[in-house]
Amino acid sequence: AAEWYEYSGYFVRRNVPVGPRPGGGFEGELTILAVHLDQRRVVQVEPSMDAHSWEKREARYRARFAAGTRFIPDLLGDFEPASPIRQIALIGLGSRLNHPTLGGGEVLTLPDFLAEIIASIGNVADASGAVPQQYPILRTLQFVAENRRALMAALLDQVPIP
Repeated sequence: AAEWYEYSGYFVRRNVPVGPRPGGGFEGELTILAVHLDQRRVVQVEPSMDAHSWEKREARYRARFAAGTRFIPDLLGDFEPASPIRQIALIGLGSRLNHPTLGGGEVLTLPDFLAEIIASIGNVADASGAVPQQYPILRTLQFVAENRRALMAALLDQVPIP
């Protein structure tokens, strides 16, 4: 997610400790904070591959997004976003069908997120549109998307046809 936002023109910070405690340590951590200066957008992404109950997830994300709401304005200083901070619960397991939100943020499933990325970078006609090598995950996704027909058998657990 951090690669995608950086590639999309955002300044990205990862694992940002927030709320320093007087005796040491921090109240929490923002996993991904992305700021787009030109578009004046701010995004907090909290990814997880957990298989916890929705009730437990709700409590965890509520705390994460509350920390974002509380501390991101101070991190931004004089920067004023054009719209409210977008808070995303990026989940690897589960569906957003019955749970479109978690802890006050929007739910985005990993398959939906990957589909969004592939739709954006997967139809490059030649090397002139290749994702720069500083984004190895996105570059790999682009290669898979460009070569999907050749890779389909392997992706479907079938023996490739020579």
